[in-house]
Amino acid sequence: MALLTKEAENRIINLLLSEGLADANLVYPIQQQNESEDESALKELVERKIINDDMVARATAAILGVPYMELKNITIDQDILSLIPSEASSRVLAVPLGEKDGILNVAMVDVTNVQSTDYLSSLVNRPIRVWMSSERGIRETLEQYHGDFSGVNEAVRETNEEAESEQKDVKTIVQDSPISKALTTILSYAAKTKASDIHIEPLENSLIIRCRIDGVLRKIMELPKTVAPALVSRVKILSNLKIDEHRIPQDGQFTVMVDGEEIDLRIATSPVTWGEQVVIRLLDKTGVSMEIEKMGMTGRALRDVLEGIGRPNGMILTSGPTGSGKSTTLYALIQKIKTEQINIVTLEDPVEYKMDGINQIQVNVDAGLTFASGLRSILRQDPDVVMVGEIRDSETASLAVQAALTGHLVFSTLHTNSAAGILPRLLDMGIEPFLLSSTLNVVIGQRLVRRITEKREMYKSSEIETEGINSIVGDLLPQTKEEAVKVSEDLGYPGLPVKSDDHYMLARGVSSKETPGGYSGRTGLYESIVVDEDIQKLIISQATAGEIMRLAKSKGTVTMRQDGILKTLAGITTIEEVNRVASDLS
Repeated sequence: MALLTKEAENRIINLLLSEGLADANLVYPIQQQNESEDESALKELVERKIINDDMVARATAAILGVPYMELKNITIDQDILSLIPSEASSRVLAVPLGEKDGILNVAMVDVTNVQSTDYLSSLVNRPIRVWMSSERGIRETLEQYHGDFSGVNEAVRETNEEAESEQKDVKTIVQDSPISKALTTILSYAAKTKASDIHIEPLENSLIIRCRIDGVLRKIMELPKTVAPALVSRVKILSNLKIDEHRIPQDGQFTVMVDGEEIDLRIATSPVTWGEQVVIRLLDKTGVSMEIEKMGMTGRALRDVLEGIGRPNGMILTSGPTGSGKSTTLYALIQKIKTEQINIVTLEDPVEYKMDGINQIQVNVDAGLTFASGLRSILRQDPDVVMVGEIRDSETASLAVQAALTGHLVFSTLHTNSAAGILPRLLDMGIEPFLLSSTLNVVIGQRLVRRITEKREMYKSSEIETEGINSIVGDLLPQTKEEAVKVSEDLGYPGLPVKSDDHYMLARGVSSKETPGGYSGRTGLYESIVVDEDIQKLIISQATAGEIMRLAKSKGTVTMRQDGILKTLAGITTIEEVNRVASDLS
């Protein structure tokens, strides 16, 4: 809020009252009290929410004869934002709006501060024209600076100059030059946008940086090819990898602090056609819910899984591609059963989320601690519950089955396309069918889809969409209004519509700078198969995944694709999202 005289404040308050924007009965007592105490009446009115920040800014602009700029829902191009460094913009609460006729237009909170305007003018080396804006609008716009890579561009320029002028080797450049700032900027951007992965990919003439945000890769910047060796080497140094090894893949990890929060990074480098690719996975522990219900599991799947983890022994396995949330699901299930009375030991690569009351072991292949050798050791530690991060080979699979046979509850993951695919996959690993049938409690398949943002609009499904919905979940939906409550409760989605051949009301999010595409966050699609006597018979006969899934569906299993359509009808996600991640699933 601008620093104003009492006379100016009174003029602003009178203007708001004359426009009917404030209640005189609430305003006058505060105005009179602050007049005698020499305090700001406007500030107290805003704090008490009698008026708001935007109203004050508009009125102030009118009184001072300064143009007003409403910044709400406005996205400013990064080239324009980069005209004023983010540090300076944050310090004086000002953002650039654009340049015209050699004059830079700048929106500010305190347009009366001559020192700030002179500082900005000297900083950009050109005259500026000030616009009034609210503090809230300025701060929201400042958040766009997390996509400001002007610091990276400056680091790239300086790195190239050092390499060309002094002929330094890559290691010296990496340790001493601004390339560290470039990497920090990229990591900070990824953390603030809640990206799960960063891809640094060399092309023939450039270096592409992409981030996976809500499961979708987005290109965020393109750098000159000349900066690739220094940037990749900087990552290797932080990860304790060999910077002179370019022929084989390497794995490592390190930790960074972003806005006071600690984020673990998993690093994977590999040689590709035009250099070395680096993939950085961000493990942010602060934004992860460890409640299975909040992760999207509901209805029949939730009941099956809770029954499976309630048994004293056996195996609970979850499947899906990389990045589908398998490990997080296991953590949430372990959180369900964790008590002081049981000993829970995990074997992970890496330990993604540290949990109190659980003994977590980090796999270290170089030291000889593999999943198989670690599992042998765990079984000598008197565990009640064992979690193996991933079953990768026959030896680990055999040991996990033996652990389940000897009275332990075993959790683990596999990379298969569906829950039913777990069973033939374990048979392929050499597990005897009779052992598998007697140890499995429940198997889970999962995917992640983007959630519709809170700001949304409703629309009627098209004829094709309606036919698609009916073909996938028509048999699950209530056929009459009388059935609706019971069916909705059984499936775990309150308010499901009655089956219709006409149309369904669906939701889609409103796209904005904070929620591109109308999505924000992700939720899971789940399917579960309880291994009962009938499923056991199919396992012993070495049936295919398709045969197992058909029997499971006849017993009430809701598939991932069906779960996705039910979430669409419940207004959680969209048909496009379900088709993107589960179009190949029945």
